[in-house]
Amino acid sequence: MLIGIVAAVVFALLAAAGVAWWLLRDQSPLAGRPRVTDKTAGVSYGIPEGWKHQKGDLASPFTSAIVKQPSDGEVEKSTVIAGRGDGVPESELKETTELAARSNAEFFAPNGSSKLKESKSATVDGRAGHSTTVEMADGEGAKLYMRITVVSMGDSRSVFLLGFFPQLGTPEESDVDAVVASASFK
Repeated sequence: MLIGIVAAVVFALLAAAGVAWWLLRDQSPLAGRPRVTDKTAGVSYGIPEGWKHQKGDLASPFTSAIVKQPSDGEVEKSTVIAGRGDGVPESELKETTELAARSNAEFFAPNGSSKLKESKSATVDGRAGHSTTVEMADGEGAKLYMRITVVSMGDSRSVFLLGFFPQLGTPEESDVDAVVASASFK
């Protein structure tokens, strides 16, 4: 009888451990992939297959970056850049993110134009954010898409992930979305 009780207790503990593991496992699209841990911005994010961590100094306020190197015959390369910003109350996320999108579009394509394609609320790692997509064109007509997601970390700071990709509906766009979905904050 004692052996039966011990076996039942052991089975219950193993079952509980299995349920806990199942519920707590990394379910992000980039689970199991290498990660960038950006201590300055307070964010960690996954690196998709075919991308690499871009090491070296970045212009302020950018604190880390990953890049997908173009394949033979490709000109474009896709990038995700992370950074830290001032605090943004949740009520101001949309306005702040759209302003940041316009400002970054002007910075990265100073002789071109930009057009807002999408602006929507987002939740990243359980935190409130906003995501805005802009189509940018350089002065010669070449297009590039930029998606910025700003996440509120309270009144003291925010974190942003800024992704560039050649076209909507491409694997590169999906990679940018997967990086954002994999983000966790400290």
